[in-house]
Amino acid sequence: MTYQEKKSIVSIVSAVIIFVSFSFWMYPQYPLGGVLEDQILPFWGRFVLLLTLVSIIAHIIISIIFNILFSVTTKEKQPSFEDELDKLIALKANRNSFFIFILGFLSSMTALVISQPLQVMFIILIISGFLADVTGSVTKFYHYRKGV
Repeated sequence: MTYQEKKSIVSIVSAVIIFVSFSFWMYPQYPLGGVLEDQILPFWGRFVLLLTLVSIIAHIIISIIFNILFSVTTKEKQPSFEDELDKLIALKANRNSFFIFILGFLSSMTALVISQPLQVMFIILIISGFLADVTGSVTKFYHYRKGV
């Protein structure tokens, strides 16, 4: 398995673990009882901002650890350049990722139009962001394994 394939697998697994762990950590903080907008909006705003921050920091740390472990176990350095194939695969992964997120964004706006609760919009946006992240990594893995 190549460096890029291993990196994609680590990215998929870490995205799932980060999202699930963070969701379980935030779930008990959901405001119960009289659910008013003045309680719900700060919760969802905090959820999105903290998830973004935690996800970025965790991905950076996991990437550093992966590169160290890869270098130690294989006695190889990570590739220091990107050729045209790497750039093409990254573009396809970004395209697929953005497509999933835009579908989620449009779905969340549709939920507002059809008078769904505000929580539905936030849940759809959060899940589409997670699925976009996973889709990008799966696309990279697929194209490194099967070709373009």
